[in-house]
Amino acid sequence: MADEPGKGTAGDDWAAALADQGGGTHAPSFEELSDSAPSQTGSQNLDFLLDVPLEITVELGKTSIIINKMLQLTQGSVVELNKAAGDTVEIYVNRKLMGKGEVIVVNDRFGVRITEIISQADRIKNIA
Repeated sequence: MADEPGKGTAGDDWAAALADQGGGTHAPSFEELSDSAPSQTGSQNLDFLLDVPLEITVELGKTSIIINKMLQLTQGSVVELNKAAGDTVEIYVNRKLMGKGEVIVVNDRFGVRITEIISQADRIKNIA
């Protein structure tokens, strides 16, 4: 098949494009990476993460009951949990265990005082 006038093959198109850029190929330049602390521009690139909302959940305790017992629950019923009063509670961030704490009351509202943060290695294990 003969090439039409004014139209070349794909190889000719690439050759023409390279000629327009200075006649040949050249290696791209890359910024050198270092082990030093992140630069100011690196931290600016991560600033958008500071506004990401996270869901914090505190688990006071758990229990298991059969359906028949659950159907008998009424207002004022007491469900016994597996933890004693004063035990530490687990703190979850986006459903991942992040630490432990103790329940406190401030101005008639419940809160949690963080007493332990799970180590980074343990948090990574919990992600999987």
